[in-house]
Amino acid sequence: MKYMLYLASSSASRAKLLEESQIPFQIISQDADESVVQHVGGLQNIVTQLAQLKMRHVIMPQGIEGQIVFVLTADTLNETSYGKILGKPQSKEDAISMLHDFRCGTDVGTAFCLEKREYKNGVWNIISSVTEYDVSQCVFDVPDSQMEWYLSHIPYLSVAGGVQIEGFGDQFVREIKGSYSTIVGLPMFTVRQALQAMGFFEFN
Repeated sequence: MKYMLYLASSSASRAKLLEESQIPFQIISQDADESVVQHVGGLQNIVTQLAQLKMRHVIMPQGIEGQIVFVLTADTLNETSYGKILGKPQSKEDAISMLHDFRCGTDVGTAFCLEKREYKNGVWNIISSVTEYDVSQCVFDVPDSQMEWYLSHIPYLSVAGGVQIEGFGDQFVREIKGSYSTIVGLPMFTVRQALQAMGFFEFN
């Protein structure tokens, strides 16, 4: 028997991190309205609220009596040196503005929620739950002369700050302090620790 991890995220980067770690998972949906979380109170507070909100709005598949699964949600945002929170760009112009901010370096914060659930009497019940947060620093420097080239290769509207450090974007990473995977979208060391503490690897 193997436990299944449900990833409630449309992020291809998060899925790739789990794949590369050889952690079995399936993608499910969540329908949280992220606009209800105000961008106040600091980076950790905001991403933690968003990850928890997503967990409350996961769309769970039909279960089998006694089935145990794990559910993972996450959120990543950036904070500039002058305290501005950067989420996903709303337009190309917005992405360019954010990329300019990244030249001076930003804090990249990711929070995740992990729950262990059991299907009993037709309902998914929470057995245990944990929320964790990690922050790293990144200087990402795309020259003006190569901005259009960068944007043509990156799905900039679907990534925080318009920044994708893996793959094509790696050549513009000037400096990273902290966890690479936190910047990508999941602090994998902490995720693995949380999964292990909840017993995910007992059958995997």
